[in-house]
Amino acid sequence: MENWGIPAVAVATHEFMLPARAQAAALGRPDFDAVYVPHPIQDQIRAEIEARADAVMGEIAARLSPAATIRGCKS
Repeated sequence: MENWGIPAVAVATHEFMLPARAQAAALGRPDFDAVYVPHPIQDQIRAEIEARADAVMGEIAARLSPAATIRGCKS
């Protein structure tokens, strides 16, 4: 999406940090890093998943904001 000028943020668990970074580099985007949440998530109840999402919403919003995109900065 970013190749089309649409800001994007991938979200993954810490378990997939190295594979996600390797894939981004293989696709020519070594600077594209995901926002990571604790692993695992499949055995979490809704409230626990919502807490993990709440913990990273600020970072996601900052990466998606036009000012962050224009400056090319990461949170």
